[in-house]
This record gives sequence, C-alpha cells and structure tokens, in this order.
Amino acid sequence: MKPGIHPDYHPVVFQDSSNGDAFLTRSTITSERTVQWSDGNTYPLVMVDVSASSHPFWTGAKRVMDTAGRVEKFHRRYGRRDGGGSR
Repeated sequence: MKPGIHPDYHPVVFQDSSNGDAFLTRSTITSERTVQWSDGNTYPLVMVDVSASSHPFWTGAKRVMDTAGRVEKFHRRYGRRDGGGSR
C-alpha cells in the first residue's frame, strides 16, 4: 500500500439504537462519542438504526401484511371485473 494516501483504519464500536446490541469491528469512520469496551479499552462509538440483530430479515420476524386491504385498494383503483375467462 502506498503510504500517506489511505484513511486511518481503527477499531470502532457500532451500537444498534433499537435494541442496544453492540459489536466491535474496524472502520475508517470517526465519532466524537466513545465507549469503554469489555477489554478495558475506549473506542469510538457509532450508533446505527438497524443491524443484523434487529433487522427483520436476519431475526426471522415477519411483518403483518394486510392482504385484504391491498386487494380492496386495487379494486377501488382499477375496478372490479365481472365474469371470468378470457376477453
């Protein structure tokens, strides 16, 4: 690597603001906030809205879909067809 052109790559703690889970990793991001980690060292703290510990895809939490309401909205917008079969 060419010296002097790369940003500082250092340990940073990312904390999920929705559930409080935190993880230590390395990043180039900077922050004024700091936190003392379990190893006794102090690291920059970056708050994130969503992480793997709170994202519905990774947690398996399912969203409740209002399919009946969506179908009715479709019928109001585009009308209801009478009769089945082809045109």
